[in-house]
Amino acid sequence: MAETETGGNASVQEKPAGAGSKLLRFLGKLIVVVVIAYTMAAGYMYLNQRSFVFVPSGELETPADKGLDTVSTEIIEMADGTKITAWTAEPAKPGAPTVIYFHGNSSNLSNRSPRFKQIVDSGYGLYAPTHRGYAGSEGSPSEAALVSDALEHYDRVAAGGTPVIVHGESLGTGLAAAVGAERPDAGLVVLEAPYTALVDMASESYPWLPVNLLMKDPMKTRERIGNVAAPVLILHGTEDAVIPVEHGKRLFDYANDPKELLVIEGAGHSDLWKRGLWETVQDKWQALQS
Repeated sequence: MAETETGGNASVQEKPAGAGSKLLRFLGKLIVVVVIAYTMAAGYMYLNQRSFVFVPSGELETPADKGLDTVSTEIIEMADGTKITAWTAEPAKPGAPTVIYFHGNSSNLSNRSPRFKQIVDSGYGLYAPTHRGYAGSEGSPSEAALVSDALEHYDRVAAGGTPVIVHGESLGTGLAAAVGAERPDAGLVVLEAPYTALVDMASESYPWLPVNLLMKDPMKTRERIGNVAAPVLILHGTEDAVIPVEHGKRLFDYANDPKELLVIEGAGHSDLWKRGLWETVQDKWQALQS
């Protein structure tokens, strides 16, 4: 009887031990699958990250096609030989500034023509370059290349002797801030729907990825804006679903005086011009001249 009972107990103990071993093997395989899947996803994001940041599309039309009869197309050769297209117009009013306009991450200059019309119709000059790799320009976009180009563009305009407003839209706000940080003689830096950093945006969108390690183009505007000596005007909409308004508010805190933040209630990412952005910029410029 004792021997039988002892043998029975041994048999009962083997079952949970075998089940535990199977569970460990399953967990091990699951961990391997998860690690492989995570590594593949991280690798894909790393290799293709610039296609998420820079999204050129469409054909570049001419200014005349868009009703901008006073605007010319210039092909500009950058320091490294890359050819960049810019839409340009001299100021129509004596003493008026030229607006250097750095556009956002999608489409091309053609889609910004209503904005450019407001600028030139006000008598201000215009200098709107395309980004590398976008319609009308050679090369491939990257933070280093675009910042270098932006500084060259600024120097080109400033050499003409007119005052300069540096305007950045969305992606272009990082370039506008970079120029402002390096060129203290800028008359005004305008940031339309800006971000604190592209790496911050990526961290918010992909919290499961170590984006600080993977990001090739972090574009840390928050670290540059404190070096901007020119007056800073930040405009952001409360309903911006692309770059949350908190980014604009935080940048305002990082910026030096003189600075101004205009939060437009109900505005989204792309309709600030329809809600008085250009009128606000003109009022700000006039106030700075008085």
